[in-house]
Amino acid sequence: MSRLLAWGVAFVGGLVFGVAGTISQSARIGGWWVGLGVALLAITALLISVRSLTEDRWAALATGMGLMIATLVLSGAGPGGSVVVPQPPEGEISSGQIWTIALPIIVALVVAWPSARASARPTTN
Repeated sequence: MSRLLAWGVAFVGGLVFGVAGTISQSARIGGWWVGLGVALLAITALLISVRSLTEDRWAALATGMGLMIATLVLSGAGPGGSVVVPQPPEGEISSGQIWTIALPIIVALVVAWPSARASARPTTN
């Protein structure tokens, strides 16, 4: 039961960070995508901390699913036609595209990374 609760909390945490990251990724200061950098750093730190504190790939995956679902929901047009992640002009790349591609890659890397416990085991010859 406690494991399911941990997964639920991790999922909700991922949703919260996903909403914050999706909204803030377009912030620029002097032409630099500062919002994108901060958002990617924040989700990477969140995923690594969930993975290391729970020692559970599934909790990190639940966090990642929350992140990706929030991004998916906010990337579409809203009921009034508003768009949080606009499509860039033809031939250009936007911070929204980088965010949408980098997010699942970071999730996959953190979830697939070898466990620290497994690498600390002594080997017998």
